[in-house]
Amino acid sequence: MKRTPMELAAIASAAVPGLTPTGVAGVPDDAADFESALLVDDSGKQWRVRSPRHPDASMRLETELQALKAFTPAIRAELPFLVPHIAGTLRQGELCTFVYAHLEGSPRELDDLASGGGRLATELGRMLAAIHELPPLLVHNADLPSYEANEFRQRKLNELDQAAITGRIPAHLLRRWEHALEDVTLWRFHPTVVHGDLHEDNLLVAAGRVTAVTGWTDLRVGDPADDFAWLLAASSPRFAEDVHQAYVQARTDAADPHLMRRAALAAEFALAQWLVRGVALGNAEMIAEAEDMMTSLDRDLQTEEAALAEYRAAHADADDDAHHADRGPAPAESEESAVESEESAESAEFVTHSVDESADDGDVSTDDHGDVSVDDGAPADNAVDQPADQGTKAGDGRTSGASSQRFSVSPVPDDDTETSSLPIIKSS
Repeated sequence: MKRTPMELAAIASAAVPGLTPTGVAGVPDDAADFESALLVDDSGKQWRVRSPRHPDASMRLETELQALKAFTPAIRAELPFLVPHIAGTLRQGELCTFVYAHLEGSPRELDDLASGGGRLATELGRMLAAIHELPPLLVHNADLPSYEANEFRQRKLNELDQAAITGRIPAHLLRRWEHALEDVTLWRFHPTVVHGDLHEDNLLVAAGRVTAVTGWTDLRVGDPADDFAWLLAASSPRFAEDVHQAYVQARTDAADPHLMRRAALAAEFALAQWLVRGVALGNAEMIAEAEDMMTSLDRDLQTEEAALAEYRAAHADADDDAHHADRGPAPAESEESAVESEESAESAEFVTHSVDESADDGDVSTDDHGDVSVDDGAPADNAVDQPADQGTKAGDGRTSGASSQRFSVSPVPDDDTETSSLPIIKSS
């Protein structure tokens, strides 16, 4: 059922006694699930209305009501941002519309957040840390989901099985995600309270700071990396890393070395989740959109991997030439025999380089963010264009990954052989 902003205003008037709207405008939301509007009443006060499009979305709103009730006044007072207050509800059949009291600030586009400088990145990092430092008892008392690390990984494997059954996942992507999910090293994390649906439309910003966090429909205890996936869609290549650095400094727990790698996986895997959701809803547009994005992601990743392999092979060959130059002249023999011997040796050593490490540690290295640096100045970051709406925003709807930007893929450090197949996806 589709409702206009004027219809939402009428519903809000019925849900909140005494509310008399004098102005109304549509606002961004998870368009596959909700219709939303911002109201202004006769006293100048603002209100937000969220109306579900189907019963599952209505259940999400009722889950949020349950979650918000768990935020006691004491917990709210400790947070560096405001949490919504529900002013009224109105049930119409299976659907329940919610009206929220005004919160200071307004949403910003992701790239606007990324261009906000170090102060805003620090704000976002502290905001994420504050969410992840919330007591798990808050989630348990609200009877919301709670997952241990291996249990969470197993759920992701089950989701991948559901996606694979559709027969619409490119084989290369399927193997890539399967390999990452089966790598237990990657999934050794300390579960925390997680927002679960974090993206720019659920943040209100004013005067360079995060004033409020909304959209608590997926609150749970689980993998903190899920709350970072949306950051990877920013056009600023260092934005996610700057936020993560501020986050690590604000957390009381030790840093999780694999957090951003799992965030990268979440950003990619959001496309498979979007596909499964489209199949479940019978939405041909969502299905086609997911297939198109996965095809483009698969093509770009394979291009990136081929370019990196070619570079490493060339680098290994150059090292081999230098190695032979250091040997000095070969023993006296016929010129033809010497050439054949050297070609044979070069071929053997190239195979050794390729099989063992592809490149010496002193020639190709990675920094703390997983970026490739090359001593001889050769380019190691091969940017590739992705399709529009790659992840966080899929069309008008939402998933929890990255959105309509360009991505480049940087390998993880070579010393982590078990997880080296899962690069960090960064925008460029």
